Amino acid sequence: MKALGGFKKGHHTVPDAANAVTNGFLGKICGPELAAQAEKLFQDVRTRLEYKRKDIALNVTGALAVLTAKDFTVEIFYLLEETTPGRYLVTTTLRDLKNGDLAQTEEFAAVFAGKFTEISFALKKGARVEAIIDVIEALDGEGGLSVTYPSDCRECVIHVEGVDAAVRCSGATLEMVFPRAGAPHELMAGFAAVRGAFAVSRVLAGLVA
Repeated sequence: MKALGGFKKGHHTVPDAANAVTNGFLGKICGPELAAQAEKLFQDVRTRLEYKRKDIALNVTGALAVLTAKDFTVEIFYLLEETTPGRYLVTTTLRDLKNGDLAQTEEFAAVFAGKFTEISFALKKGARVEAIIDVIEALDGEGGLSVTYPSDCRECVIHVEGVDAAVRCSGATLEMVFPRAGAPHELMAGFAAVRGAFAVSRVLAGLVA
């Protein structure tokens, strides 16, 4: 954290906890790095995918940068590590991909190779998290599916045998969280594997069909 451009030695101190206040502090001091990172992404996407001005926009606020293009959205987010709050994580999430074929192109790969840690899809129809949990538990491991969840069931994490990513479901979105940053085609292959596993249940298949 001390290496961030906004950190002033002798004036700022390294956080000893990760919470709303300290993450707000991170949002203030990560500005130069995030702005530069987001601007480079904007220019790469604009030139390589040949987007016009009206096709792409960038907004940077605090610890979050959102690049909105006509075919997808990308979010770059800085967040303190919970176990080591003196360090921070940078997650890059692909959302609202409207054209799956685009993610397979060389141009898309050239921009995003090794960048994505998460891919998020809006579910075709909303679903209660409790209902999803019940379906998976009733399968008793069929399809290589298992699930974990907190006591309030605000979300659940679905594990698919053979897929490195954890699948986080809120009832409105399905987010695949990968252990390391990967290329777009790797994320799409992981999603295809999850969709294939979901085919064992009509309820689950209906979420992502």
